[in-house]
Amino acid sequence: MAADAASSQLVPVVMLLGAAVVAVPLFKRIGLGSVLGYLAAGLAIGPFGLGWFSDPQTIIHTAELGVVMFLFVIGLEMRPSHLWALRRAIFGLGSLQVLVCGAMLTLVGVAFGFSWTVSFISAMGFVLTSTAIVMQLLGERGDIATPRGQRIVSILLFEDLLIVPLLAVVAFLSPDAVAEASGASRWLSVGIAAGSVALLVAVGLWLLNPLFQVLANAHAREVMTAAALLVVLGAALLMQLGGLSMAMGAFLAGVLLSESTFRHQLEADIEPFRGLLLGLFFLGVGMSLDLSAVARHWALILAGVLSLMVVKALCIYVVARLTHSPHADALDRAVLMAQGGEFAFVLFAAALAGRVIDPVVNANMTAIVVLSMALTPLAVLALQRWAP
Repeated sequence: MAADAASSQLVPVVMLLGAAVVAVPLFKRIGLGSVLGYLAAGLAIGPFGLGWFSDPQTIIHTAELGVVMFLFVIGLEMRPSHLWALRRAIFGLGSLQVLVCGAMLTLVGVAFGFSWTVSFISAMGFVLTSTAIVMQLLGERGDIATPRGQRIVSILLFEDLLIVPLLAVVAFLSPDAVAEASGASRWLSVGIAAGSVALLVAVGLWLLNPLFQVLANAHAREVMTAAALLVVLGAALLMQLGGLSMAMGAFLAGVLLSESTFRHQLEADIEPFRGLLLGLFFLGVGMSLDLSAVARHWALILAGVLSLMVVKALCIYVVARLTHSPHADALDRAVLMAQGGEFAFVLFAAALAGRVIDPVVNANMTAIVVLSMALTPLAVLALQRWAP
């Protein structure tokens, strides 16, 4: 009986790995890239394909750790002095792009006939670019360390920070919001978030380096790997408990360890887990595409995908040109960041729970975001092939 139970638990794992092993090399061979391979594999084995999996959200929640580890590795490459040098790009360029895109995409929603509230929530969900897809594409091109790559990373960091105030806005817009909740409880939430950041910084500054020195003296490589995972997951958990983004917690932990002598070993230890979990995340996104919702509202979803991606790309291009980026860099950034992202699922779920949007809007917007994520690698390939 125990053997049967163990084998039944292994079946989903084998299915996931098999789908990835078959699809990703095939898509890379025909020039479509690994991201699109993962998404197609997820769609094929998900509840709206072969039906091997019925709950893609469970896989997405687990595989979000891939995004977390990706940002930890990026943090290891960004020393505090370098991060300080990017402050204008993070808060200046990031806020300008979010404001312009948010305003224009809200008008798109109103033009489709939705209320201002629904249009705003849908627009802000689409404004939050997919960190996973953009970082994967930048990594495959080797552009993360270039100036244009650093500007894109800065904007992504600002958007990751933005999810916290957006969730607060959703709670404020909810018809279930209690008036007294705007008082002491909100200040308590702010205090908990600030305390979580302060605690993480204190641990990073005074405890992590001595810990890794002790573990290095023990000459146990597997313990160093376990400690690296503990740091990443512990930082992510601390930020989540404080009501902040797990990815931002991991990024901050990486920045605090960027001056450490163990930086390269930490990066080598995390890399295999990061790649595997990020692949699982893309598989989960592919599974979550509701083909029945697409079939029922195909005209609205198709128009929504095209209009939101085109308007967002135009806004990003205009902002890039206004901030003195060359035409080629502005065009590349516009195509690369024209999709919605994984934080949109979090925002839409919170809005649905607070009755700010209804289930139909949630299903349609989720399908629009997933399709935009799937179209991005194709748009990037088209730009590389046909742009001068």
